[in-house]
Amino acid sequence: MNYSRRLPDAEFEVMKVIWRSTPPLSTLQIMEQLPSEKNWKAQTVLTMLVRLIEKGFLKSERVGRERNYIPIICEQDYLQKETGDFMMRHFGNSLGSLVKTLYDGKNLSLEDIQELRDFLTEKDVMV
Repeated sequence: MNYSRRLPDAEFEVMKVIWRSTPPLSTLQIMEQLPSEKNWKAQTVLTMLVRLIEKGFLKSERVGRERNYIPIICEQDYLQKETGDFMMRHFGNSLGSLVKTLYDGKNLSLEDIQELRDFLTEKDVMV
């Protein structure tokens, strides 16, 4: 992974569009797929795309008058790194502390707990 920083929310929104599409994508294709409530102007999106290139998330190539964008960092790699950083920073890398915080805050439903139990059983973590 050749990036070292967390993406701001706006740039992450742009990357989600790119990750969930088949590259390469033109600026227009990216703008059409952004959530409509964003109402970002073309220049705003172009600025974010340039920043994403500078940060090593994208590469671009000119095709005629259009510029196409291709992801360099895949979504799974980014999310794994961000999740690891979050866990280390907030919970000392303790999954138990995270689950306890979610449970104590009433943020886990019975379905969430069952899903966690099923996951651990499937991965043969529980004895």
